[in-house]
Amino acid sequence: MLSDHFSGIEGISLYPVISLIFCFIFFAAAIYKVARLDKKYLTRMENLPLETFSENKNNSEMINEVTQ
Repeated sequence: MLSDHFSGIEGISLYPVISLIFCFIFFAAAIYKVARLDKKYLTRMENLPLETFSENKNNSEMINEVTQ
């Protein structure tokens, strides 16, 4: 039923191609960003739930660690 309505619209086949390109670019950028993360930062975040509250750094130290 829905395809009957969409078949009357000219150029409708362009929208799936555009959305596929946007999704591909988004996920490629996300994978690139994750791959470029600092290994020391990843290890810190990986062990964060296992540390006690007194061992955790405060927020300003964590922000400085991310931006370096």
